[in-house]
Amino acid sequence: MKKLGLRTKGPETMAALAGVVSAAVVLAVAELIGAFFTARATPVFALGSTFIDFTPSWMKDFAIATFGTNDKAALFVGMGLTIVLLACVLGVVAYRKWALGVLGVLFMGVVIVASVLTRAGVGPADAIPSVLGTISGLIVLRRLIVPLWGLKAWPEAPADIAADVDTQGGGTGTSRRRFFAAAGITAVAAGIAATGGRLLGAARNNVAQARDALRLPAPIKAAPPVPAGVQSPVPGVLPWLTPNNDFYRIDTALSVPEINVNDWSLRVHGMVEEEVTLTFQDLLDADLIESHVTLTCVSNPVGGKLAGNAKWLGLPIREVLKRAKPKDGADMVLSRSIDGFSASTPLEVLQDDRDAMLAIGMNGEPLPVEHGYPVRMVVPGLYGFVSATKWVVELEVTRFADSKAYWTERGWSERGPIKTMARVDVPTSFAKLKAGKVAVGGTAWAQTRGITKVEVQIDDGDWVEATLSDEASTITWRQWSYEWDATPGMHYVKARATDATGETQTEKRADPVPDGASGWPSVMVTVE
Repeated sequence: MKKLGLRTKGPETMAALAGVVSAAVVLAVAELIGAFFTARATPVFALGSTFIDFTPSWMKDFAIATFGTNDKAALFVGMGLTIVLLACVLGVVAYRKWALGVLGVLFMGVVIVASVLTRAGVGPADAIPSVLGTISGLIVLRRLIVPLWGLKAWPEAPADIAADVDTQGGGTGTSRRRFFAAAGITAVAAGIAATGGRLLGAARNNVAQARDALRLPAPIKAAPPVPAGVQSPVPGVLPWLTPNNDFYRIDTALSVPEINVNDWSLRVHGMVEEEVTLTFQDLLDADLIESHVTLTCVSNPVGGKLAGNAKWLGLPIREVLKRAKPKDGADMVLSRSIDGFSASTPLEVLQDDRDAMLAIGMNGEPLPVEHGYPVRMVVPGLYGFVSATKWVVELEVTRFADSKAYWTERGWSERGPIKTMARVDVPTSFAKLKAGKVAVGGTAWAQTRGITKVEVQIDDGDWVEATLSDEASTITWRQWSYEWDATPGMHYVKARATDATGETQTEKRADPVPDGASGWPSVMVTVE
C-alpha cells in the first residue's frame, strides 16, 4: 500500500466512476417510478425540455442547420456527456469531502425537481420520481465511495469515514474488488430498471393502439382532385405529396406527448363572448374538410428541406371562432400545446377562407403521434412557429400587444408570413455530371399566393424560365424542371421563384431569425 498521505490516481478515478454509476441510478429509479406518472416527470425529459426553453436562437439555428431533424438526438447525446462529466466531478468531490459531495448531489436534485415542476401539465406529485431517484443515487454513492476510503488516499479522514472503513475491513485489493463488484452490479441493475421503466410506461400507455384503431370520418368537403402533372418529371425531385414518415419534424417537444383522445379537450377563451370547449368526439361529429397544404418551418435555410406537403383532414378554425364570438379589439389567437409551447396567429388569418384547421388526419390516416396526434393546427401561408401548434389544447383570443408566444419571447417575430422560395432538388451540391443534357428540377412555394414562374441561372448567365408542373392550389408547393446543356467545368446552378403578386424571390440573404431565411439557392456541380 502507498504511504499514508500520498494521493493516488486510482481512487479518484474510481470515485469518478462511482459518480457516473450513481447518476445512472438517479435516472433509472426516476424512470422506473416515473412510469406511473406523466412522461414529463422523468429527469431526462425535464432537463432536456428546460434546456430547450433557454436555448438562444443562434444555438437553435446551429443545431437545426447541423443536425436537421436529428437535433433532439444530438441534444440527448450532449445531455449524456454533460451528465457524465458532472457525475465524475461529484464523485471525486464526494470522495475527498463527503459532506460537500452530498450538497452537490442535493443541489442537482433540486435542479431536476425544479425542471420537472416547471413543465406544463405537471403537478407537485410528479416530483416524486426525481426525489426518490436522488435519494437512491445518494445511497449508492455512499456505498461505492466507502471502499475507496479504505485505500487511504489522504491523512485527514473524518470520524464517520473511519468508522465506515473499519466496518468494511480488508486491504487495498479487497477494497478495489469490492468497489468494482458493487459498481458493476449496480450499473446492471440501473440498466434493468431504466429498461423496465420504459417498457412499463409503454405498456401503460395505449395511445399507439388507440390511434391505429381510430377510424376517421369522411369529410363533407373532400380535397379537390390533384392534377396529373403536379410531379416534376426530373428523377430525384422529392415527391409532391410527402409521406408521413418523411415529413419534417421540428418542435420543442423532447418527449412526444402521448394523449388519450378520451382525455383530450380544446378550450377556447379570452376575448370572446362565449367560452367553448371541444372534445375529440365533437371533432369527429363535426363537418370536417380535406385540404392539401404545404407547411414550412421558419428555420428552413435557403434551399433547405424543412418543408412538406400533405393532405389534411380537420375542422375549420373559423367555425370554432364563430361559436366563441371574438370581441372587438382582439387581433391574435395564442394557441397552446399540452407541453407548454405557444404560437401567435393573427385572428383574421384564422377567420378567412384559407381553411386554417384543427387537423385530426394526415394523408388519409390519423395524425402520427410525432406530428400532433390527436389534434394539431394547420394554417396555410404562415411559418409553423406562429401557427402549426401540435398537441393543441387551448386557443386564447387576445391581442399582440398583450401576449407573447414561445418563440416571440426568444427574439423571433410576432407574425410569420411565408416568403416566396425556390429550391433546387436535382442536381445536388457537389454532384459530378456528364457533359450534355442535364435535367435540373426542384420545388417552389408561396403559400396563399401561388407560384407563377421559376427561373434558372447557370453561373452568371442569363436567367432562363423553367417549365412549371401543374398547380394543385395556391396553398401547395409547385414543382419545376429545366434542361441544361452542361459544359465541362465547375458550375453553379441557381433558381428563383415569382409568385402571383409579381414578387420575385429576393437575392438578399437573410438568416432564419427573426422571420425566415431569404436568398437564391445555389448548388455547385462539376461537369466532366
